[in-house]
Amino acid sequence: MIREKERSALQNTYADLFEIDHNLNRLVKKIELLGYVNPLNTETAKQRFFASKYTENPVFRYPKLKFDPYKLHRLFFSQRLERIEDAAIRKLYQDIIYYYSNMVQCIETIGEGKKFYYNSLRVYGTPTEKDVQNAQFILHYPDEPNSHDMEKVFSAQDAKAYFDDFSKQYDFPLNVKFSTHMAADAMVSNVSQTLLVKKNTKFSKNQLLTLAHHEIGVHLVTTYNGMLQPLKIFSNGFPKNVETQEGLAVFSEYMSGALTLKRLKELSYRVLASDSLIKGYSFSDTFDLIHSQYKLNRHDAFSITLRAHRGGGFTKDRLYLSGLRKVYKRYQAETSMDNLLTGKVALAYEEAIKVLYGMGLAEKITHHNLAYQKNCNTNKTLDFILNNLK
Repeated sequence: MIREKERSALQNTYADLFEIDHNLNRLVKKIELLGYVNPLNTETAKQRFFASKYTENPVFRYPKLKFDPYKLHRLFFSQRLERIEDAAIRKLYQDIIYYYSNMVQCIETIGEGKKFYYNSLRVYGTPTEKDVQNAQFILHYPDEPNSHDMEKVFSAQDAKAYFDDFSKQYDFPLNVKFSTHMAADAMVSNVSQTLLVKKNTKFSKNQLLTLAHHEIGVHLVTTYNGMLQPLKIFSNGFPKNVETQEGLAVFSEYMSGALTLKRLKELSYRVLASDSLIKGYSFSDTFDLIHSQYKLNRHDAFSITLRAHRGGGFTKDRLYLSGLRKVYKRYQAETSMDNLLTGKVALAYEEAIKVLYGMGLAEKITHHNLAYQKNCNTNKTLDFILNNLK
């Protein structure tokens, strides 16, 4: 780690860069999108949807904004990037400001239908034809027989105890909190360095292992590594970092031996649900596609549909499968993932990260992903699939 004296010298050498980085850090603390896009009334809406025989589209309520979007936009674009002398770093910060500004537009239009959806497209994009073909390729495989490890018998309290024990392998604190306003069963809040666990949910043994390697092994590892970097952008996030971060997290599931065909199919359903948005499908249309045509049980089909339709059309979920494909191919070419674990970074900016290393503005990671040390996957079907994704 960089000592305090060295960091002070760095800040003097690159004073303008650190000032802009500090300003952006202060501004982006307010805009964690997942804190706003998850509905407050998911369970009630779900019960009503089921009672209507899947015909009445749910009406969701969302948290209120805690910031002034216009003021935030103005402050983003008031940063004097021309003061950053290095062209590559200046371009990186320009991309970052556009990325965060698009994120603000997403948040301020949550619940406004197409307006939110088009803003979501700017941040997360839409599935490509190859993404859809990859999803369909995975879904054509017959289901594997269920094992005892797949039975949902553990409570949220059991999950907390499991994660507490798992995190002892890592040299950072684990803060677990329970939440009811979540689309996922567990997720990391980067801002508060907290692992949120969905209350009143049952977990399987395999799911606990999967979530531990996904949420703790990657999302918290990159959270804490990012906090140790000289520049705050490593903690707050590079543009388009979600695809890389989720790809790393699912790859961690694979390397640990936790990834299953069922899980890959779940990621494939998410791609199809995201793709249904561009086709103009309503909530009940997407649910019908997943539940009636693909025969997924109604609770899982509702969850996948909710994740895609929350806010008015949220395409983030399409990135898990494409992220896994890109990270898997990256691993085939170069096994060290250290550059990608320096914080909330993106594959597309790996060259910029190397430039920052060369300037002394990035440092070697402190926390490593334990699953990456040895490939524990024994499922040959998964190997075949990953090797043949387009």
